[in-house]
Amino acid sequence: MIDPAPIRERFSALVLYLNERERRLLAATEAHAAGYGGIAAVMEATGIAASTIGRGLKELAGEIVLAPGRVRRSGGGRKPLVASDPGLLDDLMALVEPSE
Repeated sequence: MIDPAPIRERFSALVLYLNERERRLLAATEAHAAGYGGIAAVMEATGIAASTIGRGLKELAGEIVLAPGRVRRSGGGRKPLVASDPGLLDDLMALVEPSE
């Protein structure tokens, strides 16, 4: 069995300085270095989900390529509300414009 304590110690020392992608890649690197059972050990040590570590492993292997400067794949997240409600911007502007 892999001892998660050293992984936890290394991760804790760096986590405050890393963005989401860097944390994912660090966790994947630790899992890969640990070998069989590495994902479970990293999960226990860091609290990062197995699916996130798996995505990190795919990034390290070159299966997933992100655009430079990106932390996540494009296309995720909520669309702007003005895209789903075209009258919203006019209604908001009417609230803040001085009335005559």
